[in-house]
Amino acid sequence: MYRKFTAHNIFNGYQVLLPKSVLITTLEGAVVDIIDKADAGDEIEFFEGLITPGFINAHCHTELSYLKGVIAPNTGLVQFVQQVMKNRGLLTEVKMQAMLLAEKEMYNSGTVAVGDICNTADSIQLKQKSSLYWHNFIEVSGFTDANAIVRLEGAKNIYQEFTSQLPQPVSLSPHAPYSVSKILFSQLNNETAHQLITIHNQECSAENDLYQQKEGEFLSLYKNWGIDISGFQPTGKTSFQSWLPFFDNNQSILCVHNTFTSQADIDFYKKQAEFKAKLFFCLCVNANKYIEQKLPPIEMLRKNNCDIIIGTDSYASNWQLNILEEIKTIQQDSAGTIPLAEILQWATSNGARALQLDNRLGSFEKNKKPGIVFINHLDELQLTSKSAAKRIL
Repeated sequence: MYRKFTAHNIFNGYQVLLPKSVLITTLEGAVVDIIDKADAGDEIEFFEGLITPGFINAHCHTELSYLKGVIAPNTGLVQFVQQVMKNRGLLTEVKMQAMLLAEKEMYNSGTVAVGDICNTADSIQLKQKSSLYWHNFIEVSGFTDANAIVRLEGAKNIYQEFTSQLPQPVSLSPHAPYSVSKILFSQLNNETAHQLITIHNQECSAENDLYQQKEGEFLSLYKNWGIDISGFQPTGKTSFQSWLPFFDNNQSILCVHNTFTSQADIDFYKKQAEFKAKLFFCLCVNANKYIEQKLPPIEMLRKNNCDIIIGTDSYASNWQLNILEEIKTIQQDSAGTIPLAEILQWATSNGARALQLDNRLGSFEKNKKPGIVFINHLDELQLTSKSAAKRIL
């Protein structure tokens, strides 16, 4: 038994297909073929809009879902980070209910897989029963070399909890350049050879200030937390150019945010073949607007043929966890100059490739089960304010 789907447009993960194409799947959602409507026979389900493979949310913090509406917008990153730390102590039951609501929103709005940041084991129970696919990034932080071993061992304990209770992939990952010491970066490089990892990259200008001159807002953060940074020496380079050389063990790295990434940073990456790291640049545009009121240099990333993917960040820094809303913001900010098919590719096949799931998700190709999502209220392949995404299968 099969199901047959058609719409005004079908996006297959790479391009918008010719009109009158019909997607055929098994009842379970495995792709059988895409054929012309004239050859498809009867019982074709028609959708007035666009059909696309399921979305890949490449960056989320599901365990922070209980912070929805708690932290005010426009605080700036340094204040935002301190507010997250201040509000961590809630009951497990409250956190679980918030995570369930977050998962439900992602599922219903078309997300099929999530690159999820984990600082605790709080989300394991959710993921044991979830219909979504998860890659769990166990976040490691510690800005002083003296604490590097202790911090890494603590993260390894959480890593073991995940690997012993979940079949999904798990990997250790550095939090951000402003929260990981040189020794900890080196240890993580050794621990993650040939693995998929992620890092928050250049989310605010203060990150570059820290590494270039040992100046800026992060100095007050360290003071407030009682962190002695007397041993930290600035590199005179941007944070990107300071942390990237640590990873030379063929890692694939999801660089998240990239709000203050420059052409010089991209040139640095391209010229340094010895890094042996494959980078994906993850956009979380609504979170950037929520925290810093600044968007990443999307056009610069496009011109450099960077591999772009999309995430939502967390309820702590976003109004929703809906990938289509991220796509809307990107399209609006670019005044419609970026084709919808290109942005959809970032959210589907690029995201699947980044999370190393392109053998099963991201595109309508034979035997894959990528999920099927319907987007309505389009205007000539442009999203409108009324456009919404809904999971079909």
